[in-house]
Amino acid sequence: MTDMTDTVGVAGDRIRSIIERVERLEEEIKDLMEAKNHSDLARRLDAAAQGRFGLAGAAIALEKPGGVPFGWRALEEGDVDNLLGEHGLTWLGPMISGLNFFGAAEDQVKSVALIRMAPHLTPGGPPRPCICAFGSPEPEGFTPNMGCELAAFLARVTERMAERWPVLN
Repeated sequence: MTDMTDTVGVAGDRIRSIIERVERLEEEIKDLMEAKNHSDLARRLDAAAQGRFGLAGAAIALEKPGGVPFGWRALEEGDVDNLLGEHGLTWLGPMISGLNFFGAAEDQVKSVALIRMAPHLTPGGPPRPCICAFGSPEPEGFTPNMGCELAAFLARVTERMAERWPVLN
């Protein structure tokens, strides 16, 4: 009988944990939808990563050529493929030396989740290679063997929100 009670208790704890994560995610999406421009979007994403998810920070990095919105990190052409692989969509693992995505919080970041994005930012132009990055203060915060569905979903929401405003060269 105690084994069954323990099993039910563990399952209940897991369900409560999932509900809490979904509620935090819902609040984050609502907050991102209130962004007024690209820099506000980046600021809100970073604030939510820290405040709601306990991360060291979040950042958006966009490849040149072309304009890079204030508050976003500029990448050289080909950097997204260099970081994720030519067809890679995500990378989770230890902090990459010299990444320079997280500003003042860079030294706190011990592991990262990098998610490929390809927003249409220039009217009539092709999508631009981009990364949505999340940094954890824990060495095991992001590991290659964990799922990245939450981070990928937030990246997709961020990508779609970024497409609301054009980036002019």
